[in-house]
Amino acid sequence: MRIGLLTEGGYPYLSGDAGLWCDRLVRGLGQHEFDLYALSRAEHQEEAGWVELPPQVSRVRTAPLWTAQDDGVAYGRRARRRFAESYGELVTALCEGDRPDPAGPPEAAAAAEADRFANALYGLAELARDEGGLVGALRSESAVRALERACRAPGALRTAREARVPELLAVAAHLERALRPLSLDWYGDESGGDGGEGLGAVDLCHATSGGAAALPGLLARHFFDVPLLVTEYGVRLRTHYLSSGTGPSPTGSAGPAPAPSADAAPAVRSLVAAFHGRLAAEVYRQAAGVPPGNAHARRWQERCGADRAKLRTVYPGMDASRFAEAGDSLDTADPHTLVWVGRVEPAKDLVSLLHAFAELRKQEPRTRLRIIGAAAGAEGQAYLGHCKVLAAQLFPDEADGPHAVGDNPVSFEEIGGPDAPTLAEAYTAGAVVVLSSVVEGFPVGLVEAMFCGRATVSTDVGAVVEVIGGTGLVVPPRNPRALAEACVALLRDPERRARLGAAARARALELFTVEQNVTAFHGIYLELVARAPARRFLFDDGDPRPFAVPAEACLTGPWAGPDAQVTARGGPSWAAGPAARDTSPIAATEGAR
Repeated sequence: MRIGLLTEGGYPYLSGDAGLWCDRLVRGLGQHEFDLYALSRAEHQEEAGWVELPPQVSRVRTAPLWTAQDDGVAYGRRARRRFAESYGELVTALCEGDRPDPAGPPEAAAAAEADRFANALYGLAELARDEGGLVGALRSESAVRALERACRAPGALRTAREARVPELLAVAAHLERALRPLSLDWYGDESGGDGGEGLGAVDLCHATSGGAAALPGLLARHFFDVPLLVTEYGVRLRTHYLSSGTGPSPTGSAGPAPAPSADAAPAVRSLVAAFHGRLAAEVYRQAAGVPPGNAHARRWQERCGADRAKLRTVYPGMDASRFAEAGDSLDTADPHTLVWVGRVEPAKDLVSLLHAFAELRKQEPRTRLRIIGAAAGAEGQAYLGHCKVLAAQLFPDEADGPHAVGDNPVSFEEIGGPDAPTLAEAYTAGAVVVLSSVVEGFPVGLVEAMFCGRATVSTDVGAVVEVIGGTGLVVPPRNPRALAEACVALLRDPERRARLGAAARARALELFTVEQNVTAFHGIYLELVARAPARRFLFDDGDPRPFAVPAEACLTGPWAGPDAQVTARGGPSWAAGPAARDTSPIAATEGAR
């Protein structure tokens, strides 16, 4: 099977998001062939280079969406008319929203607007394929004027009607960045200039996130009926809402088309959010499968229009081998120590953790807190400094008491230090592992603690409850008193800690390993390809004959050499070897294997 893996700011770049997950998936499915189509987010990401790719990756095609030069395409009169019609329909769908039709149900109005947006999107894609690109047209004055007409139309929403020239320019610029994938030369079934083949030659497109990464797969579905699979461990639309403050819940997308900030004009935030909402709904509608990474993401996808029949939860796969020794060893950790492990940033709410620890020390004065992790960026460094100052204020050094002078019960450390040389030793350094976040997607650190057999106390955010599954204590976020009480309960009950730790490790080994993740996706791949319609092959006379070749001719093996070649009226050699496939023009154009 040939898989087109679509990524945005991730694999195969060294600094990419979710790169480790994609690498494990590709390496675990060595029986398949992978073509990588990667969208980069920044110049420094491309300069850092790629990870070492396994042999099953046959080709890699990249596109920098952080910048785009004018393609120099000059449209004729007919092309300009096509662009004006498609772009005008697209921005009108954004400005009008889902207005209920008095003569029909609200669902009919929503479906009509969804079709309007989809037809406009595919119209722009077809124009880009026919004319060579959209960059110049999307940056033109005609695009801004079309957006202005849509905002001033009688049926436009109030926020759209309030848009002025600066807001119109900002929205047009965002749409140009978001629609850059339409101008790529990836949509073909013939060999490209780099010797590779387009997305029309793959058996399945797998987008590793929504948004820009799924857009090439959406066009491959439109042009060539290639099945599309969309995996979201963090819903991209939710990320956009959180960063811009526009959606039902606020998020932050660091992509080629970054979300407008929360202090942007309401018209900008509203129109950009409408675009991403429409795009997500169309991706979910056209995808053959949408496996979320957890129930939290699943609920978001359903709310954004995903069909329940297409949803099947596949938990992220994590390497449990590096925690095997920690999980199998006896509990030799200090029974009076709490451990927090992670990336230091405001979303982790270490301030509440420190206040909770102050409450806990009133009942258990011998307890210590070890905060192990590095700060992320300038914001993280500032937050770490704030937490250190707060710890010094809450726990001033005392000459008497359980600790000596200068010995603060809170320590700030990093992985690789003398007391926590490895990640596994960091988790096993204490009796209880604590998670105090106020925002969390899939809690990777919590799963790592479960692999180590640790009892945990966590805040009820994101997918925490789903991951824990009753093997740890969960408290409300931003509630230091509840967090302290839960920690005290476990510190005073070593038998309960041991039971919870053993149950947590068993649950993690059953649900969150690399093996279960790879096995699940292998089954999904086979299922989607089996359900996909047979590809149409044209013969010399131009008539399609989908049943001209027996099914067993598609199998690979020693029997599928040149001597076993099966042809029909000069048609494609389905069972031909590599040399025969390379010399067959029809086999090359149709991606025959």
